[in-house]
Amino acid sequence: IPNSGHKYYLQFSTEDYRTGEDAGTCLATVLYPKKKSPPVVTIKCSHTKDQNEIQEEDNRLYQRIRQQTKPITGSNIPDSYGNIEPALEPAWALAVAGSSSIMWEKSTEDLGYFLAQVKSVKQWMRKDDFIEFDYTVLLHEMPTQEMISCHMRLTWLPGRPLKVKHFCASEHRRPEDGSGLGSGSAAGLSEEGGATF
Repeated sequence: IPNSGHKYYLQFSTEDYRTGEDAGTCLATVLYPKKKSPPVVTIKCSHTKDQNEIQEEDNRLYQRIRQQTKPITGSNIPDSYGNIEPALEPAWALAVAGSSSIMWEKSTEDLGYFLAQVKSVKQWMRKDDFIEFDYTVLLHEMPTQEMISCHMRLTWLPGRPLKVKHFCASEHRRPEDGSGLGSGSAAGLSEEGGATF
């Protein structure tokens, strides 16, 4: 689009990241403005699972995490053979969801990202109903093949949006400030059980 940027029309299918089952199809338009600013995205999806089924899955994941008597901690998820310990599956599931918001924010018309590995995870035990984790994740940047390390603080309660605050650094670039205090940020939430971010 002259003087505006490039606009893409996409049709794609989605799948459940755990089971590989079809999760629906989406139609989207993405406008990458000429000036350096986030893309403008319009998306409509049809889901094969109904909202009640999705909510039930969220609640099962939440209860599994809440039933832990000790904080979940781990490193190198998945391991060098691609395995994930069953006890760390909930932490991995939240890492997938949380890192997708980082990838969404960092992606450009020329660069894309994939979650390569959770280098470390630590759960903060909170007095309220929220679940909170600190992660260090490695994102695989395409097409540069660079590995980007990001620290991510994730806060979640079923039925509410996932809140993610992050900071990413790269050897070849100056450190980036990461997420701010806007929508989707965990800034300002009680951190009574955790360290200062």
